[in-house]
Amino acid sequence: MAQYQNIITPIQITGPVEAGMPLPRGDSRRTGEPFYVRLFGMIGNAQIGPIYLGYLGTLSLVFGFIAFEIIGLNMFASVGWDPIQFVRQLFWLGLEPPPAKYGITVLPPLAEGGWWLMAGFFMTTSVLLWWVRIYRRARQLEMGTHVAWAFASAIWLMLVLGFIRPLLMGNFSEAVPFGIFPHLDWTAALSIRYGNLYYNPFHCLSIVFLYGSVLLFAMHGATILAVGKYGGERELEQITDRGTASERAALFWRWTMGFNATMESVHRWAWWFAILTPLTGGIGILLTGTVVDNWYLWGVNHGLVSPLPTLWPDVVDPAQSGAGQ
Repeated sequence: MAQYQNIITPIQITGPVEAGMPLPRGDSRRTGEPFYVRLFGMIGNAQIGPIYLGYLGTLSLVFGFIAFEIIGLNMFASVGWDPIQFVRQLFWLGLEPPPAKYGITVLPPLAEGGWWLMAGFFMTTSVLLWWVRIYRRARQLEMGTHVAWAFASAIWLMLVLGFIRPLLMGNFSEAVPFGIFPHLDWTAALSIRYGNLYYNPFHCLSIVFLYGSVLLFAMHGATILAVGKYGGERELEQITDRGTASERAALFWRWTMGFNATMESVHRWAWWFAILTPLTGGIGILLTGTVVDNWYLWGVNHGLVSPLPTLWPDVVDPAQSGAGQ
């Protein structure tokens, strides 16, 4: 007789496809015939489909595709429409925002940031439409809206980087370019220009929540797998009727670190840590250049950073000393 198997040696059970719960009349336009993929079954549910898009999902994909095409074709044009160079230099290619001379009131030429503005508009519209879709799907399925608000936290950071902060700074040249290495170069340049983001307290918080959420999710996932043979994956049942799986998990963490979360609270811990990562990061970026011009000096003034040691005596400016008059 087969024993329980976990992710290391999975057993896949194939049965009739599951279409999901019925939706209200006029809103059940699921598309595609469900099918199984064995590879997916090794890490989760093997069934793919049916898929529901609706008009919000369709519009979101259309706007997202337009943004993707604008960015991709501009990158392709920057290498003279050479497919080999496009593939070779893809990580270095980018679509830059308008230069500072255009500010936020003048529409720049397409070749000087106009394409960037168009791509940003379509991408932002796509993401916002997808957020509305997520929220409406959750409400219609009588779920909580936790996923929508977690996604909203990521959208907040995106809007700060590409729209809100540039508006406050007075020009879109402060925004992030599209592209992989251009994006990373922008991050390094921003940190250098404003006195090192490492001294930004909200950046510090964002890193704490980033690493904390990774640690929490890893610990929780490992714990559930470890008690999977006792039914630990049935967490809703374990919340209301604690069984041997949650008892063993709680005992393990009390032995290991003297404290344990419950089957419910660990998800709240992880959810808060995850959404606070982009939330605090967005606040830190928003304050950079608008409120604080140099984070190192800010840290020195507030006792966060030790000032650099004085190795040479101060040099007096002759123009201020009256010499030569």
